[in-house]
Amino acid sequence: MEEPGVTASSPFGGFGPEELLQCYAAGVFPMGEARDDPRVFLIEPDQRGVIPLDQFRIPTRLRRTVRSDPFQIRIDTAFSATLDACAAPGPGREDSWINGPIRRLYMELNARGRAHSIECWHDERLVGGLYGVTLGSAFFGESMFSRERDASKVALVHLVARLKRGGWRLLDAQFLTQHLSQFGAVEMPQADYLARLKPALAIQADPRSLFKPMMGPEAVFYALQPTTQAS
Repeated sequence: MEEPGVTASSPFGGFGPEELLQCYAAGVFPMGEARDDPRVFLIEPDQRGVIPLDQFRIPTRLRRTVRSDPFQIRIDTAFSATLDACAAPGPGREDSWINGPIRRLYMELNARGRAHSIECWHDERLVGGLYGVTLGSAFFGESMFSRERDASKVALVHLVARLKRGGWRLLDAQFLTQHLSQFGAVEMPQADYLARLKPALAIQADPRSLFKPMMGPEAVFYALQPTTQAS
């Protein structure tokens, strides 16, 4: 859900998780220049990637995969490991924007119940997942990883299903990528994004929805509902 090579708008330092949440509420988010660079920057892109929850799509083959429950889905059981896996080098990603200060901030947000990981497990191994931040009925997707085929995609479907079931209204993807476009992600001017963000922050989603068990067929059902579903 992140994209390398974006120019940072302004550096900051010395603030904690509450200030970071205020940044999300204002429509900006943090990134680091590199894994070993301690500087953190605020990003406010001109164009914003969003996955409209009422237009979410699942490719046909992936629907079959999700329904077959190839992975055990867990929530927040290995947040730090998910964060580190997202920061690890991989094909097409030699470096990471998740540096030490950013890692500490997200760990604190997780401890406060504001950041969550959707994890795919296979034979007691963490093989894929994603994490993000929640405020009101907005979920800010940060990053994802996959160590087995389709693991991050399955995690995304389960995330969307839980968001719809719990009454979330906005899924922020930061930037539009080819990977996310297959799920219905779109790009919009930052001003339009802020117009969607404001009402989403005013509505409180049900955080318990993230943790309620959900099997694959149910995940596909909820993820494909045309409108958000309250639990």
